Amino acid sequence: MSDCCKCNGNCKDEFLENLFNTYKPIKDNLIQILNEVQEHYGYIPQRAQSAISEFLNIPMAEVYGVVTFYSRFSLKPKGKYNIAVCLGTACFVKGSQKILDRLKDRLKIEPGETTKDGKFSIEETRCVGACGLAPVFTVNGEVYGRATVKKLDTVLDELEKK
Repeated sequence: MSDCCKCNGNCKDEFLENLFNTYKPIKDNLIQILNEVQEHYGYIPQRAQSAISEFLNIPMAEVYGVVTFYSRFSLKPKGKYNIAVCLGTACFVKGSQKILDRLKDRLKIEPGETTKDGKFSIEETRCVGACGLAPVFTVNGEVYGRATVKKLDTVLDELEKK
């Protein structure tokens, strides 16, 4: 993890400095910069939001608004294994709520949270574009279709061993 997340504002962040050297300081670059920050840290730290605001000369509230509007971005670190359960219509009708309930019960966390060991996090999604495979869940973007509670348990067992 970068110094951005550890230094309480008293150090430089080489990643952000290098990132800002690759972009022009124009508002149109906000989403691309946020994408790169999300990829690097796994979330958008407050210090990074502040630095982006300053670099692009836009209000911090605008950066925060974009971060919170798009589900792609997160304000909290996600687990090593980010599990998202689709609750879109097709998946919901075919039982995705049971999968989400099992996931919450087994990991003892709610959507938007990460296990204390940092290994797992849960998200609810509305559609992953795999309606023909409903219900689905994803692990770090990998789609598991025609999901069942048993299939979820098998995947979790495998991930816990890693």
